[in-house]
This record gives sequence, C-alpha cells and structure tokens, in this order.
Amino acid sequence: MEKELETQVCEERIFESIYRKLSKSLHDFLYYKYGSACNPNDATQEAFIKLWNNCENVSPNKAKSFLFTVANNIILNQLKHEKVKLNYEKTQVKTHTNVSPEFIMQEAEFLEKYQTVLANMKEEYRVAFLLSKAEHKKQKEIADMLNITVKVVEYRIHRAFMILKEQLDGFTLKK
Repeated sequence: MEKELETQVCEERIFESIYRKLSKSLHDFLYYKYGSACNPNDATQEAFIKLWNNCENVSPNKAKSFLFTVANNIILNQLKHEKVKLNYEKTQVKTHTNVSPEFIMQEAEFLEKYQTVLANMKEEYRVAFLLSKAEHKKQKEIADMLNITVKVVEYRIHRAFMILKEQLDGFTLKK
C-alpha cells in the first residue's frame, strides 16, 4: 500500500510502462468499436497526452480506466462534430435572390424619401407616429407618455399619416 502511494504516473518509467502495456489494447478497442474512419491512432495518442497532463491526479491503478474513458469521449466528440458538419452541409446557403436590382434600388430610394419626409415633419406628429407604428405603443400609452389626451394622439398620428401619403407615392400602412 505504501509503495502504491509513492508511485505516480508522472514518473517517466511508470508512464512509459503504462504506454507500452495499454497503447495497443486502447488502439484496438477504438478500432473495433468505431473503425478506422475515426482515426484510432490519433485518439490513442491524444488520450495519453491527457493522461500525462493529468498525471498528478491519476494513480497508476486508475490509468487504464482513465485512458479508455478519455479516448472513447474523444471519438464521441469527433462523431458529434462530424454530424454537425454534415447537417451544416445539408442546409443550402441562399446565393441568389428573386428580387431584381431595380427593386432593391427603388426600395432604397423610397426609404430615403420616407426618412426625409419624417425628418421634415413637425416633431409632435413624428413622435406620435413613430411611437405608434415603429414601437407599437397603444394610443393610451402614448397619451400618458406625452401627457396629452388620446384624441390629440389620434389626430397627430392621422396628420403624420396624411403627410406621408401626400409626399410619398404608394405609401400605405400595414395593420
């Protein structure tokens, strides 16, 4: 018992002994369980690297269990990663659009005109309109925020709408 406490996997001769004793069986275990596609050589080497990095926490009598668990987890993580890659490859990235360049240009011009009309509008109309349509506030909420009546809010929103309709061709609101 006392001898077991003195030995550590960090001692080079013990680590080398564990490597010689377990590397082939670990490789064979991974090869038989997962096949050569999962690269059992790399997983075996990686498991031994992790053993070396954790040598102070792993006793020699627990090294086999540690190595097999770590190597198995390495392969499972590789398989999960491959599954994610396959799922990503299945999703087709949209490289084209059905929208014509002319439409995109018209849309940009319309947005610019819209913003210009909003900027030139009286502040009281613009604020009420944007609170209602952009922030989806109810008229009662707007009235409370601006300390005015609901009827005044209705009027301001209506006036803003009328200004936009007059100055922008094809302007409508979606409900």
